[in-house]
Amino acid sequence: MSRRSWLLSALAVLPLAACTASGPSAEPSPVAAPALKLVAFDSCAQLEKELRAAAEKSYVAPPPLPGNARALNGAEAASTPDSGSHSGTNVHEVGVDEPDIVKTDGRRIVTISGGVLRVVDTAARRQTGKLDLGLQAFGEPTLLLAGDHALVLADGGGISPLRDDTRIIRPGNGRSEVLLVDLTGGTPRLLSRYRGDGRLVDARQHGSVARVVISSSPDFQFPYRGGPQPENVMEDDRGSIERAPMEAWLPSWEITTGGATTRGRLECSAVSRPESYSGLSMLRVLSFDLNATALGDGEPVAVVADGDAVYGSAGSLYIANNQNWRMNAAGTDAGRAAPPDGTDIYRFSLPPVGQPLYVASGKVPGRLLNQYSMSEWDGHLRVATTSWTDDASAVRVLREKDGKLVEVGAVEGLGRGERIYSVRFIGPRGYVVTFRQTDPLYSLDLAVPQKPRVTGELKITGYSAHLQPVGENRLIGVGQEATAQGRPTGMQVSLFDVTDPAAPRRLDQHVVPGGSSEAESDPHAILWWPANGLLVLPVADARADGALALRVTGDRIEQTTRLAATDADAGPMRRAVVVGDVLWSVTDGGVLASNLSTLKQVGWVDLK
Repeated sequence: MSRRSWLLSALAVLPLAACTASGPSAEPSPVAAPALKLVAFDSCAQLEKELRAAAEKSYVAPPPLPGNARALNGAEAASTPDSGSHSGTNVHEVGVDEPDIVKTDGRRIVTISGGVLRVVDTAARRQTGKLDLGLQAFGEPTLLLAGDHALVLADGGGISPLRDDTRIIRPGNGRSEVLLVDLTGGTPRLLSRYRGDGRLVDARQHGSVARVVISSSPDFQFPYRGGPQPENVMEDDRGSIERAPMEAWLPSWEITTGGATTRGRLECSAVSRPESYSGLSMLRVLSFDLNATALGDGEPVAVVADGDAVYGSAGSLYIANNQNWRMNAAGTDAGRAAPPDGTDIYRFSLPPVGQPLYVASGKVPGRLLNQYSMSEWDGHLRVATTSWTDDASAVRVLREKDGKLVEVGAVEGLGRGERIYSVRFIGPRGYVVTFRQTDPLYSLDLAVPQKPRVTGELKITGYSAHLQPVGENRLIGVGQEATAQGRPTGMQVSLFDVTDPAAPRRLDQHVVPGGSSEAESDPHAILWWPANGLLVLPVADARADGALALRVTGDRIEQTTRLAATDADAGPMRRAVVVGDVLWSVTDGGVLASNLSTLKQVGWVDLK
């Protein structure tokens, strides 16, 4: 393997190398992994020394190619939207908002697509303004909304290009952006722009305060040589790390407001770490008040760690180093990449105002599906994971003790030989779907944290990639129907009755042969309006690319209609929202207005 090829493959695996007393393990632990202990840095000198040492150990040998590493797709469970006169984003926890491409406050619909923010007046049924945000970050932007302000988030993650004379390792780095936009009068106006090192992981909003999570990696520069590589290439790399300034680890940012730009860099005093870490990634949590007139530096709180999944409750923010697509940099005796030994979880407490506080860390065996694999209830964190070795799944219950998230109970052996496709926790109960050829829907009793147990199981063909509560003891599953051999045949919507924990059952099913839905991988795409049992989700098949409207009545799922854009060039339906008695279906090119009761078209707003 050439040195250049090794470096490119290393970008995907380096963040997992851990500096521990016993060294990395080639096999995951068969029992619960030990909790991570919180350790604070005493000074910048200590921070620099330990980060440099950890980074050097991560370059002991060229890591193997990722091999069979795979990105796990799957759906996320979501909660009931706002119950007022307009719908809200379909989110995990009621009262904790999540970024999405469409938001409404009942007076207006705000959309973002292609770096352009647009505002639609729902009463006048017309577009009142649009703003090209001039984004440099390449990820699909999303937004949050509070009062007359929107907060736009754009991911700058990616791999920096190689220059002719150097090779720059910045795995997952780039410059992410946070923008504050004024919506007064329906004409959007940019107030402030934050641009900082790192990739945008996710964000959560409680009240008017948004907590934004960004992960950055150190900026190391190494000499680049073409052709055969010298034997001492790794020693050269160690030397480059030794010469790297402290600033290589500390992310920087710039804030532009009213034509004036200020710059800053993370201070050592803002950084904490768990007992085990690699020195190659740093998470920072930023706090922005959407009611402010300009952005500040976000009062960053940082931890030396990586993160992929964010889960938020009213008082906590959890960040998990999910590792579901990475492979450990340590190889086995056979030269293969070894799977990670578990998932690290970091908890921040969230005061009503001010900075979050990093308070606890823990570790669980296996990998998470996504943020909905975590749920906080009655002082405990429930976590669902799938093993790296035998694809058996488990639900573990953790409790905070002396700065550690400690396991107090577990139920293991779910769906052996399969993996988790969806998870939903509702109070003292949990539901887990695993799949390989059939779909076992497991019902769990979590009322006693020390003794979680499986109470029932339902086997059906296909799988649910998202579980949506639709009333007491009712769940909607959105996923794929499949043959007995596990081959997907089309999108399916299932209605489950979970009244009896020992015997969950499917009451009804709607299948779109050959169809698929964005909602299978992103639950924000689902609208559930309980007032009239309306379920709307985007769907694409050989017939059309639009939205499917269903009604859930009693024990039945009834198809109402397929909604399609008036303009053939408007693009696929992405989201649906309710404002008063109107259902709005949003595409990149326009918004379709339909009567909420009859679903007859009453208007079309062109967004081009």
